[in-house]
Amino acid sequence: MSIKQLQIIGQGGPFAFVKAPLPKPGAGEVTVKPRAVSLNAIDWKNMRFGATIPAWPAVLGIEGAGTVEAVGDGVTAFKPGDEVMAWVQRSQFNGSFQEVFTAQAVSVGKKPGFLSFEEATSLPIAYLTALAAVIVGLRVGIPGLSTNHTTDNEPQSILVLGGSSGVGASAIQLLRIALPSATIVATSSAAHHAHLRSLGASSCLPRAAQDDAAALKAASPADAGFDAILDAVGAGTGSPAVFDALRADGPKLYSLVITGPGAQPPSGVQSTLVGGQMAVDQAPGAMAFLGKLLDEGRFRLPHQKIDVLGKGLEVVEKSLDLLPTVSGKKLVVSL
Repeated sequence: MSIKQLQIIGQGGPFAFVKAPLPKPGAGEVTVKPRAVSLNAIDWKNMRFGATIPAWPAVLGIEGAGTVEAVGDGVTAFKPGDEVMAWVQRSQFNGSFQEVFTAQAVSVGKKPGFLSFEEATSLPIAYLTALAAVIVGLRVGIPGLSTNHTTDNEPQSILVLGGSSGVGASAIQLLRIALPSATIVATSSAAHHAHLRSLGASSCLPRAAQDDAAALKAASPADAGFDAILDAVGAGTGSPAVFDALRADGPKLYSLVITGPGAQPPSGVQSTLVGGQMAVDQAPGAMAFLGKLLDEGRFRLPHQKIDVLGKGLEVVEKSLDLLPTVSGKKLVVSL
C-alpha cells in the first residue's frame, strides 16, 4: 500500500506530490493518519533556507492531529483508531505533510473530544516547547507532572517575552499553574493583552517596552526587577535592555526558546537554550499530562485564533509563505 507525500524538492521549492510506501511504526512509535496539520515557522525556514534539512528532497511538517493507524512494539497507551495530536520528530521523509506520518509515542497525546482536529493540531509544539522552557530553562516544577530534571526554583516574578506566541501563551498558563502567586508580566502587541491576562498574566506591556529597561522594571514587584525571563521569540538578541530588567540580587534566570541565533546574556545570568525535545526527554508523561490539563480546564488553546486555510495538502504548499506575517494566530490546514 502506498501513501501520498508532499515533498519539497530543494531549497526554495518546488513541491511535488510523490507516492511512498505506507510507513510502519518501529518500537515505541505510532503511525498517524492526519485530519489536520499546523504550519509552523520552522516549516517556512526549512522551505526558504533548509534550516534543519539534512538532504533533499524532504517532507516538511512537525505537527498534526488525526487517528492512529498502527502502533509499534511496546506501545500500550494507544490503539488503531484513537484520535490523537502529535509532535513529529522530522527525518528526511517523515513529516506531517503526508497521508500517514510516524511519531514517537511519547510525543503523542489523546485528543479531547471537545476539541476539533484543527484545534488539537495547534497544541503540541507550543505546549512542549513552553514546558521545556519552564521545567528545564527555569527549573520550575509543575504539580502533578513527574520529571527527570531538577526543578528546585520558585521565581516569584517572571517576564515573558513574546507572550502572544503559541509558546509564550502556553508558558504563561504553565507558570500560573506552577506558581499561583507569582507576578507574570508578558510583552506583546496591545491587541493580545486581554487574551494573555485571561490566560494568567498579571499584566502586559507593549513590545516596544522590550527596549526600555526602566519600563520593564516598573512592571516588576517594587520596581526591583524580575527573578527570571522566559524568552519565547528570541527578543533578547535584538533587545539587550531586557537583561537590565533582572533583579540585581535575584537568581537571574534566562530561558531562551530556540528560534535562531541566541542572545548573549551578560555575565551572571543563568542562560538555558530550550526546545520541545527536552520536554519529552525530561517528562515522558508530558503529552498525557496535557490531556489532563485540557480535560480539567486548566490549560486552554494558547492562540487567539485558529485560521483554517482550507482542505488538502495542496493548500499547505500555497500557504507556507503566509507564516512570516502571522501574529497571535495559528495557521492550520484540514485534510
